[in-house]
Order: sequence, then C-alpha cells, then structure tokens
Amino acid sequence: MSDSPADRFGVILVTLGTALVLTVLPMPQWAAEFRPQWMALTLIYWALVLPARVGVFWAWGAGLVMDVTTGTVLGQYALSLSVPVYLVVELHRRIRLFPPRQQAISVWVLLLVERLLALWVLGAIGQPTPPLEYWIPTFVGMLLWPLLFILLQNLSRRFAII
Repeated sequence: MSDSPADRFGVILVTLGTALVLTVLPMPQWAAEFRPQWMALTLIYWALVLPARVGVFWAWGAGLVMDVTTGTVLGQYALSLSVPVYLVVELHRRIRLFPPRQQAISVWVLLLVERLLALWVLGAIGQPTPPLEYWIPTFVGMLLWPLLFILLQNLSRRFAII
C-alpha cells in the first residue's frame, strides 16, 4: 500500500462515509433510539489524532452532507458537529493524555454538546422538545468510544496515517 497523501485522504473519507451509512441505515424503532452518533464519533477521532488535517471545515462539510442525506434543516448537523470538533482541536493535547477508557468521559461531554446544539436548532425552528430517549445515544457513544478508538487506530496504523 502506498502512503501518498491521496491514500490517507481516502481512508479518512471512507471512514466518514461508513459513519454516514451507519447513521442512515434503517433500524427497528426500538434500536433506533440506541443508535450512536457515528459521524460525531468518527470526526472526534480524526480531530483528536490529526488536528492539523481534520478540523472544523471537515466537520462542517460532513455536517452538510448529513443534513442533505437525512433531510434535516440545512446547517443543523453542520453546526452541531463543528463546535465539538473545534473543542477537540483546541483540547486534543489534554484529551490524548488519557487512555481510551478515560477519554470516553470527554467524548461523552462532546457528544452532549453536539446534542445540545441540535436541540437548540430544533427549538429555533419550532419543533417540539424530544423525549428523554434523545440523550441515550450519548451514553452509547461513550460506551463504544474505546472500541471505536482502537478500531480506527488500527486502521490508521495499517494505512500509515498516524
């Protein structure tokens, strides 16, 4: 496998595309409430590992793609993904000091920020407040973070990205 910048760029795009597919994949109603915020988790990983390459503009672009794909208000995901990624880029040195199990708490807070911003947009457009199940994906994402971190780290090393 060559380690050209285009290949590295392609691996990041493939992981973000996979996150998009996992986000829109049809699920039974009971399981949909437990669907983690795949795109946010994937962007947090890349911003944590490669803060100079993957940042707010990547989050904004991925958010716009999610807005179009899911049919939400244009800019909802773009805003709600950009702010947590900005925080990761600013705090990546502190967060990376911890092992993935301890990073999960920071990731949970970042996922809460993403959900709060999405909730703010829903309120701004006049949508009703979602039920408490709205917050479950943040906990699922926190629990999945160590596994996802190790999986993406192995992928990054395989393709010599980090």
